[in-house]
Amino acid sequence: MSSNIKSTSGLECSGSNLSPTDIIDILGTEYGGFEHARRIDPIEEVVYTILSQHTSDHNSTNAFEKLMRRYGTLKAVARADVSEIAETISSGGLARIKAPRIKTILNLILKKCGSLDISFLSKLPLHEAKAWLRDLPGIGPKSAGVILCFSLGMPAMAVDTHVYRVSKRLGLIGPRVNVEDAHEILENMVSPDQVYPFHAALITHGRRTCKARIPNCAQCKLAYNCPSRK
Repeated sequence: MSSNIKSTSGLECSGSNLSPTDIIDILGTEYGGFEHARRIDPIEEVVYTILSQHTSDHNSTNAFEKLMRRYGTLKAVARADVSEIAETISSGGLARIKAPRIKTILNLILKKCGSLDISFLSKLPLHEAKAWLRDLPGIGPKSAGVILCFSLGMPAMAVDTHVYRVSKRLGLIGPRVNVEDAHEILENMVSPDQVYPFHAALITHGRRTCKARIPNCAQCKLAYNCPSRK
C-alpha cells in the first residue's frame, strides 16, 4: 500500500506504508491470531445483532439468553406479546425499541420465507445478500456485515466504532469518510479470505491498544508506521 491512499469515495488520505496484510500479520502475532469461528444460526444472529445495538457484549448476551430461556424458539418470540418481549430483554437496554423491532423482523421473515431459515443468503451474491438484510427494519450496513460474516462466513466487512476509529488513525480511510462508506472501502481493500481477519485485527486493536480517549501508542506494534502516532 502506498503512503497516499485514495478511497473509493474519492477522498484522499495520508496513510501509512502498512498494507492490510501487514496489519493482519503484525496484529495476529500480537494478539494470537484471528481464527474464524461460526457463532450461531443466522436468524439467531439477526436477533442477537439487534440486541447488541448501543449496549455492551455482556448486556446483549444476557438479554439473548433470557429471551431463549423464556421462549425456547424464535418462532415463539414472533408470536409473543411485545411488552413481554421488552420485559425479557430489558437488561440489554432500549427494550422498548428493540422488542417491536425483533418481533417485526421475525414476522417479516416468516411471511417472506415461510420459515426462519435464512441460510439461503449464503448462496446469493454478496451485494444481494446485503440488500436483502438491509430491507429489514433496524439492519444497517454494520449489522448486515456481522450477520453475513460471522454466521454465514461471507466476506462482508462489519465496521463498528473500533474498526472505524483505527482505520482513520492508520490512514486507511480519509478523515471525511463516513462510517457507511467505510464498509465498502475497507471491504474492497482485501481479498475475500482476508475480510474476517482484517475486521478482527482492527476491532481487537481498537479495544486493547488504540483506544478512543487515550491510545497506548507506546505499546502499539503499528506505531512505527502510523500517521497518527504523534
